[in-house]
Amino acid sequence: MAMTTDIKKGLAINFKNGTWLIIEAQFVNPGKGGAFTRAKIRNLKSNQVIEYTFKAGESVDEAEISKRRCQYLYNDGSTFNFMDNDSYEQFSLPADVIGNDKRFLIDGIECYAMHIDGAPASIELPPKMDFKVTTTTPGIKGDTATGGSKEATIETGAVVRVPLFVKEGDMIKINTDDGSYVSKAN
Repeated sequence: MAMTTDIKKGLAINFKNGTWLIIEAQFVNPGKGGAFTRAKIRNLKSNQVIEYTFKAGESVDEAEISKRRCQYLYNDGSTFNFMDNDSYEQFSLPADVIGNDKRFLIDGIECYAMHIDGAPASIELPPKMDFKVTTTTPGIKGDTATGGSKEATIETGAVVRVPLFVKEGDMIKINTDDGSYVSKAN
């Protein structure tokens, strides 16, 4: 049993007669009234996504899932294909299961596959990943109207906000949870 304070992205719970994965979680402590955690959760069997509010002190039942290392191979349009690093078996997951994580999938990247009852149900990317900037506008000194940042396209085609000093060809580190810039990569 886990408490609502333990609810965070990536936690799998038994809820409403199914296994659900926490996609997003936000703890809210209003000035008046009790604290709560607002979460977006996805059913791992039906892929249904709902928002639910867990009251402070409420307990949730953690689901039994196993994480196995895998490697992303390729996308064939509607599905994303992976290989289990231990058994070398290939498996695919539909695009709606991958969700926003598809913005950061590069061929050959290592990640984790979450298995329920022996079948892959979802993936978990590393928290931070390095990407090459393919296109961006030059940063102009004194251009702080946009908060000292600009848009840049990374090698996967995703668009992220970066500081003005980032140039095309630079390697940058991105937080895969929210798509934010972390630092220049080594």
